[in-house]
Amino acid sequence: MTRPLWILVGLLSHWKRHRMQLATLLVGLISATALWSGVQALNQQARSSYDRAAATFGGGNTAMLVGRDSPIFPQQLFVDLRRANWPVSPVVEGRVLIGGRAFRLLGIEPVSLPTGAGPAPDIGQANLQTFLMPPGQTLVAPETLSDLKLPEGASPVIGGGTSLPPLAVQDNLAPGVLVVDIGIAQRSLKMPDQVSRLLVGEQSSGKRPPLEQVVGDKLRLTEAGAPSDLERLTSSFHLNLTAFGLLSFVVGLFIVHSAIGLAFEQRLPMLRTMRACGVSARALTVVLVIELVSLAIVSGIVGLICGYFVAAFLLPDVVASLRGLYGAQVPGQLTLKASWWLSGLGMSILGALLAAGAGLYRIYRLPVLAAAQPYAWQQEQQRWLKRQGLLALAVVIAAAGCFYFGDSLASGFLVLAGLLLAAALALPVLLGAVLNFGQRGTERPLVKWFWADSRQQLPGLSLALMALLLALAVNVGVGTMVQSFSRTFTNWLDDRLAAEVYLNANSDAQASEIVTWLRQRPEVEAILPAWRTDVTLDTLPVEVLGFADHATYRERWPLLESVPHVWDKVRAGEGALVSEQLARRLKVRLGERIVLPATTGPWQVEVAGIYPDYGNPKGQIGIDIDALAKRWPEIARTRFGLRVSPAKVPELVATIREKFGLDASRLLDQATLKAESTRIFNRTFAVTSALNAFTLGVAGVALLTSLLTLSNSRLPQLAPLWALGLTRRRLAGIELLKTMSVAFITALLALPLGILVAWCLVAVVNVKAFGWRLPLHVFPAQLLELLAVAMLAALLATCLPILRLIRLQPATLAKIFANER
Repeated sequence: MTRPLWILVGLLSHWKRHRMQLATLLVGLISATALWSGVQALNQQARSSYDRAAATFGGGNTAMLVGRDSPIFPQQLFVDLRRANWPVSPVVEGRVLIGGRAFRLLGIEPVSLPTGAGPAPDIGQANLQTFLMPPGQTLVAPETLSDLKLPEGASPVIGGGTSLPPLAVQDNLAPGVLVVDIGIAQRSLKMPDQVSRLLVGEQSSGKRPPLEQVVGDKLRLTEAGAPSDLERLTSSFHLNLTAFGLLSFVVGLFIVHSAIGLAFEQRLPMLRTMRACGVSARALTVVLVIELVSLAIVSGIVGLICGYFVAAFLLPDVVASLRGLYGAQVPGQLTLKASWWLSGLGMSILGALLAAGAGLYRIYRLPVLAAAQPYAWQQEQQRWLKRQGLLALAVVIAAAGCFYFGDSLASGFLVLAGLLLAAALALPVLLGAVLNFGQRGTERPLVKWFWADSRQQLPGLSLALMALLLALAVNVGVGTMVQSFSRTFTNWLDDRLAAEVYLNANSDAQASEIVTWLRQRPEVEAILPAWRTDVTLDTLPVEVLGFADHATYRERWPLLESVPHVWDKVRAGEGALVSEQLARRLKVRLGERIVLPATTGPWQVEVAGIYPDYGNPKGQIGIDIDALAKRWPEIARTRFGLRVSPAKVPELVATIREKFGLDASRLLDQATLKAESTRIFNRTFAVTSALNAFTLGVAGVALLTSLLTLSNSRLPQLAPLWALGLTRRRLAGIELLKTMSVAFITALLALPLGILVAWCLVAVVNVKAFGWRLPLHVFPAQLLELLAVAMLAALLATCLPILRLIRLQPATLAKIFANER
């Protein structure tokens, strides 16, 4: 053990003499681990909430029977299955509003509840009587009790004035869920004799007949372990977060790779001496790995602590995005498992080994005498650069293959990753070509040296410049995508929210009373019914909405494609409008027919038009309002849009609210609805913007650390010029100009790459993730702004090395000629 220990002591002595390099290495590993672990903490928190929600009386832990063509079905099917020896238990589910906030109401039948189906085992034992007997109980999680702003034992009031049983806290329930007896839930949700799903328990005795023999094709079985709806709907959101976390991790590793590569180069004389003293290449490599792993563990611990704070900073925006877009209830406090800490340390160690892999391999393979040659390392670098160019070409070919043959969200991200990786690998080759062209285009000695020295400096700066390229390209791409989405979303809202007032009555009777009153109001130009129902098509949740035959829809409704006389077909009940994402998922085109599972029986309708429906995780189908009422006679007829003169809107809203008692959740004007939609939109992309800023910041740090670690090694190139008469201030200006030149070339290359990234996001990733495609808009002002930010980052990164050079003592430069090089 003594020999490896002395080898390690000798290697560690390098960091004592080069503390800036050590700081660079640690900063790179800490930033990479922090950003990666922070994103994973956010994903873990959300997925943990999904698991709790899915395990709340059915879901991932329990097999279920659900309606084949409808989200609800008759309770009689439960009776038939129990009589046929099927161990099933009914559950009713719906959404209720309490204090203007939506909550998930679950009704259960605790006597037949299968073991392990829910997180409240006490219901089936001591608390069964309290739960079932009047007034009953409403079980809630502690987070839900806090959201309700009510004390335990209080009775919450839902829309329509109905009171739920007193609240009782159940620690392991999912947030945002209210659990009551099934009879109470059916009355509160106005679902008499209806069931949302049946939980299937274990068969205790006897045999059960086949499902089709008992209920026909009305139900389908979902096995335990199937992904929940929230997991499917939010998978693209979390994949986006993971992609940003991975990108930040890779950018951080560029710092590590740069620092380790320079340290390897500077330690070659030491490594040569160790090899000459009898240390084998294998032993030397093993000790280097031990050194790296030790540094990675220390950095990983610090990075995990920083990652926790990053996640805590971003968590409110993630919670708001998931709640606004998907209705997911995620707690606002981080609760992390031990696996998160272990995986973070593992990523730190893996990242350090990946960053050092090429250097370790070259040291292992370089002969002892070759290591003593002054240009052996540079020759190896040139050979590696050629291989890097060929690798970039191979990555482009692989990305093209994923684009043409892939048909999944993962393939879309592979295309994007391949594009960025190929660009990063090709950057040193392109920069070398540009600098070589500049060198050949001049005969002035100092200018020629300027270009030649920039080429010589390129290997040390290439990784930092690659990080800058990736960070800037992703900022351009994501910024362009977000701005394109913002412009498209605003125009889309103007078309979709054409009515000035939207109301949702508490009941059909109240809706009829409101409509009668509105017809007598002269300021109301039109009353547009907005009835809707939910169905299931090929296991996909679909919302069916009705259109009134009115100029508002004919003139304002956005259509991507349509058949001739599309609105006449819809009015006649022969055609339907299908949202873009549903058309892609069902793979239907204009003129084709789809079968809707109407209450009165299957109904075949032609696809007459396809329209955008941005931000909606569900599919949507629009049909004539009379056809909707005829095919689904039981639908609630409480929703309406009102065309009103804008000047009369505030007065009308106030009058309706006072006369009929509708709160803000059931009566909204167009301006308020647009403002709320825009707020959710902006909050959704707040996380993306923050990660963009973090990534660009890490790229700036990469450039700074690379320049700092190179500053001492640059002295042998600068000392001869100083000896020839160039002042230190002029040398500093030349160094600044060189760095800013390569940074400017890199930034210019990043702009078209960013536009390509934006196209990939809107035309490939968005289509695979959400089912809709955005139009791509280019914003020159935004590109100039990001270019200025990149140059400012490069300038800030250059300032400290330049100041050190200006303040350098002449004696230090003179010693360059005395020292052995």
